[in-house]
Amino acid sequence: MFNVNDVLETISMIAQENLDIRTITMGISLRDCASDSAKIACQKIYDKICRYSQNLVKTGEDIERDFGIPIINKRISVTPIALIAESSDTKDYSVFAKTMEDAAKSVGVNFIGGFSALVHKGYTKGDRLLIKAIPEALSTTERVCSSVNVATTRAGINMDAVREMGLVIKECAEKTKDQDAVACSKLVVFANVPEDNPFMAGAFHGVGEPECVINVGVSGPGVVAHVLKKLKGADLGTVAETIKKTAFKITRMGQLVAQEASSRLNVPFGIVDLSLAPTPAIGDSVAHILEAMGFEKCGAHGTTAALALLNDAVKKGGVMASSYVGGLSGAFIPVSEDAGMIEAAMCGALSIEKLEAMTCVCSVGLDMIAIPGDTPASTISAIIADEAAIGVVNHKTTAVRIIPVPGKKEGDVVEYGGLFGKAPIMRVNPFSSEEFINRGGRIPAPLQSLKN
Repeated sequence: MFNVNDVLETISMIAQENLDIRTITMGISLRDCASDSAKIACQKIYDKICRYSQNLVKTGEDIERDFGIPIINKRISVTPIALIAESSDTKDYSVFAKTMEDAAKSVGVNFIGGFSALVHKGYTKGDRLLIKAIPEALSTTERVCSSVNVATTRAGINMDAVREMGLVIKECAEKTKDQDAVACSKLVVFANVPEDNPFMAGAFHGVGEPECVINVGVSGPGVVAHVLKKLKGADLGTVAETIKKTAFKITRMGQLVAQEASSRLNVPFGIVDLSLAPTPAIGDSVAHILEAMGFEKCGAHGTTAALALLNDAVKKGGVMASSYVGGLSGAFIPVSEDAGMIEAAMCGALSIEKLEAMTCVCSVGLDMIAIPGDTPASTISAIIADEAAIGVVNHKTTAVRIIPVPGKKEGDVVEYGGLFGKAPIMRVNPFSSEEFINRGGRIPAPLQSLKN
């Protein structure tokens, strides 16, 4: 039986506090699309994506209308293309990205993820060709997203891949320099990547996933910030309990939408990712949640502790609301996509070093950070290595989505619009890491990886 107060509360959350379903993402296995002919493989990929997802956008729109719940994005994730393309007769894997783009446009989704490779322990032929193709693939498409996993707790860190990804990011930036390096916003480098993440740019359909699945990503930082403003002077135990209860309500809504989409599309329900994903809109900021706990600006000393409290409470509330929680599930701290993070970075309260500390306790890592265009590739690789080390040692997912903007220097601002927002160019430590990065090899797995 619905409680009238609960219904009214949810309506208020949607109307006034930016509560939404950030994405319905359909995961599609392409394992049966491999062929020794790239032309045949691409045709199979296009046909299968269109066949499975032809009703995805309409179904999302119908659910929005029927339940009054905003669903911001409808997306697709596919099996890592490096696995599918490897047996084909081409060395130019950008043709697979073009096929993904054509299919995404045909069915009307916002993004399609899975131009991906998993190289945490080493490369195959297909991995090398895919990574080589990333700059061309992302600079010639609008909706294709790419990810590369370079480390796991069990395998350690593939420093050869870390070094290469610094170069790839620089090439992506150069190829889209007339668009402020926008290709870099569609590329994520991971440690401990999850195989059921519905959020872009890191989504792909893992090899342990079913043939097709619906994963939903919820959002609600505005809702959490709103309730915390009512708790002036409350102790932190009360703050944690309030966030937990709020996360329960947010996740319940996500579970409802996920099950409804699953039923209408006749596709299994996978997971709800209960991450607090911010937007540049005022009132929809994770940074403002932290500030509501008692900080003048996000980035002040104590912010990492507050983020740890937030992340833990969100997880505890979410797992009570859904038996199938997955993906990243926590608080995102992307700079350009969060109004409060943008403010904090522009006034000097937030540095890359502080963000790195915060990634130890948040959902992902260094996300949507713009840096000077003349930053060396080896420095970018070193930033990736630092994040990978945090993930590997702490048994958590970490990632880097960083944008070296050609022609821009510290203090400049680039405008991307939409969910990507605007990015202040942040200071990067000027001292070189090149000799360390050029050593290559593999950093061994830590002792805590030996769990068996």
